[in-house]
This record gives sequence, structure tokens and C-alpha cells, in this order.
Amino acid sequence: MGVKASERLRTTLCGIALKNPVLAASGTFAYGVEFEKILDLNAMGGFVVKGLSREPMDGNPPPRVWEAEAGMMNSIGLQNIGVRAFVAEKLPALRKFDTAVFANVFGYAMEDYTEVVRVLEDHEGLAGYELNVSCPNTKHGGIFFSSDAGLLGELVAAVKKVAKRPVIVKLSPNVTKIEPLALAAEQAGADAVSLVNTLVSLAIDIRTRKPRLGAGFGGLSGPAIKPVALRMVCEAARAVKIPVIGLGGIGSGEDAAEFLIAGASAVEVGTATFWDPCSPLRIAGELDQFLREEKIGNVRELVGTLDWKR
Repeated sequence: MGVKASERLRTTLCGIALKNPVLAASGTFAYGVEFEKILDLNAMGGFVVKGLSREPMDGNPPPRVWEAEAGMMNSIGLQNIGVRAFVAEKLPALRKFDTAVFANVFGYAMEDYTEVVRVLEDHEGLAGYELNVSCPNTKHGGIFFSSDAGLLGELVAAVKKVAKRPVIVKLSPNVTKIEPLALAAEQAGADAVSLVNTLVSLAIDIRTRKPRLGAGFGGLSGPAIKPVALRMVCEAARAVKIPVIGLGGIGSGEDAAEFLIAGASAVEVGTATFWDPCSPLRIAGELDQFLREEKIGNVRELVGTLDWKR
């Protein structure tokens, strides 16, 4: 009798049991409950809710999304209902699902992050946290948490003092070298890192000579950034011992397999959900088919198996 699909895909992340290693990424899956009638949330490996801040945020002026040649640009501006509204209105509904739910957390000062996590710690229903560190620290002259290893380490250490659940740090690709940032997160106590976030980008309307997005610059995601994301995931996985979660342009099971081979223990699917809301489940199914064809008993056997020899 062959290995069942559920056994092939079953894995763990930071001690959390996952039905499969394919999660829906933050910012592309709303608060999760909105997808309840579209796909079986209980069959998912997990999902990350959109970023939560201390207070509600309206986000950036429109237009907020632009379809690029091989992906998508967005400048949503981290619009969200705020952490207190989330625990009151969204989290109770999420508790009924048998899947790992992670809260994405962001802020513009360290106390923003710690306060959001402190509020979330008082409520059941979450598996862990993912810190979006691609924000400028307004108390440090606008230095981005994601680009300064020392600042990043301080932030992670501060959050770890408050958090009892696992803490994942979502790293930005807008840096010269990813390894020092991944190492800083690990040394400060991060339980895992996820990468990459979007690439800073610009699209221009040549008729009006104005930016395509209301805020000017935006974040590029989708297939266009996959080779960059794959390289950075590989570099990070070789630099740290904690789990790495890969994301950036994943639209098929084969894409997911590439990230796993590069060293990721799990993956997140983002932009693909805009054109296929069921893509996390489809990609997990395609990944399982690949494992079956390759006679691989469990997905963990694929992780970090990149062969550099020619």
C-alpha cells in the first residue's frame, strides 16, 4: 500500500503540526474568515492574517494595485481594523477552524509591536506571530527595521519577552545581503524567518507622467520576483539553523518544491490567490503529486537538498 497524500505532506513548523507546508501569505488572504465559502480552510496547511497594528489604519490613497508584466504592484498601506477589533470581531470565528493561524504584526516603533503581541497573547486561537519588519522606525530617524541588523535584533528580542507563541520574522529583499539580517533575527530568539516581502518598485503612466499607484512607489510581488526570492531563501537557509519559510512568486507545486529544495521548511502563497483564491490547496495538491512521482515518502525529505555539483 502506498503512502497517503496526508502522510506525504504532513510536517511541523516551530513545533506546530501542519497538514501540509503550504500557507496563505499575509496581505493576500484578508483575515481568513472571508475565504470560508470559497475553500476548505480546515484542509490548509495554515494562513497568515493581514497585518495588525495597535490602532486601525485607513491605508494609502488609491489606486492601490497595478498589474505588472509578470506580477503585481501594491500600495495598500497596511490598512487594517486594528488588533483590538481583530480579537473581538475576527479571532472568535477563526477558533473553529482546525488549521494553523498566524497573526502578522507591524508597527513604527518597538512598543507598537510589543503592544499588539501583548493584546494577542491574552486570546486563544493563534499558532504564532509573523513580524513584518519592512517598516521605518520613526523613533530612529526612519531607519527600516528590516535593513539594520542591530535594530532588527532589538525588535525581535523585545517581542520575544512578550510572546509565548512562536515568532516568525518576515524579512525584506530590499537589502544588500540577507544573511546578516537572518542571523540577527536568529540570535535575538526568532523561531523562524520568512522571506521575501515585496520589492520596492515604480510604475509610470506616460500620458499623465504620474505614478500608477496613488502613493507613488509600491511593492512588487508575483512570478517576476521568484528567482530573487529563491536565491535569498537559499542564502538565508544556509546561514541559520532555525526554519525558513519561502515566499515570492509561488504559483504551482513545482514552484513550492523549488523553495523547499533551496532550504525552506514551508512556503507561503500570496499573489496567486488574487487570480486563484484556492491556490494554496491546489499548490499543495500539485506538490503531493510531485512527491508521489518522485517516490518521496514525506515532504521533509525534500528540504535543503539542492545539489550544487554540475
